[in-house]
Amino acid sequence: MDTTATYSCAYCGEDSVTEVDVSQGYIQRYIEDCQVCCRPMTFFVTFDEETLEVAIDTEPMD
Repeated sequence: MDTTATYSCAYCGEDSVTEVDVSQGYIQRYIEDCQVCCRPMTFFVTFDEETLEVAIDTEPMD
C-alpha cells in the first residue's frame, strides 16, 4: 500500500512530499535525494501499526 508523507530536507530545510510503501515494513531506512536541492540524505520511515500514520526523519549523508 503506497501512501504519501511530508518530510523536511536535512540540508535545505524545505518540506517535500514523497511516496512510501508500508509493504516494505513498518520501519524503513533508505537513501533518497531531496526534491528541492537534490542532495542525498538518509530517510528513516516509521509506520504506526494500527493507524498506518507515517513519520519521516532525515539525516545528512556527510
